[in-house]
Amino acid sequence: MSLADRVKQRRIELGLTQTEVAEKAGITQQSWASIEDGKTLKPRNIVGMADALQCEPAWLMNGGTFVPVSEVNTRRIPLINYVQAGALATKPAIEAMDGSFEYVLTDMDWSQYTFALKIVGDSMEPDFKAGDVIVVDPEIEPAPGEFVVAKNGEHEATFKKYRPTFFSNGKQHFELVPLNNDYPTMGSADHEIKIIGTMVEHRIYRRKR
Repeated sequence: MSLADRVKQRRIELGLTQTEVAEKAGITQQSWASIEDGKTLKPRNIVGMADALQCEPAWLMNGGTFVPVSEVNTRRIPLINYVQAGALATKPAIEAMDGSFEYVLTDMDWSQYTFALKIVGDSMEPDFKAGDVIVVDPEIEPAPGEFVVAKNGEHEATFKKYRPTFFSNGKQHFELVPLNNDYPTMGSADHEIKIIGTMVEHRIYRRKR
């Protein structure tokens, strides 16, 4: 059985149309149809497709014995918004993320407070584009050059590159650096900034031009 056959068979088992499953995976119906027709042999968004089809990416690509995702060592990570992420700076996770939200799946052993965010805007282009999803673990301290979610005094969170600068009175100061030069760098010496968590996964669901 080919990749195209597995994708189509699993979609039909779930009772989904190509349009419905493509939306869940974050791609167009035309792209999905190309995969089922066997024209696309190595989809870039295999993780998103696996999420939509409730199966393992490895099974989609390589076949073998099908194991439902519920029986695999996976866990659900809440996909929250930037207001909820900003609230994590001052509230316990259960309060800040109270409400209804979607989930993404991971098989990594991140902390219980890990959350996901969907990229908005263009301040982190070209590496991070609107629609990409990042997974963030609040219990991991950032290293120089890693990417963090932080609260910069506003209600919403922001996603930037972490760059330590200098120590002062036993405190490590740092800058939040956008990858797009059209946006300003923020420094903790001049702004009240609190690091919320460090990016541990980057999901690219599409690259359309």
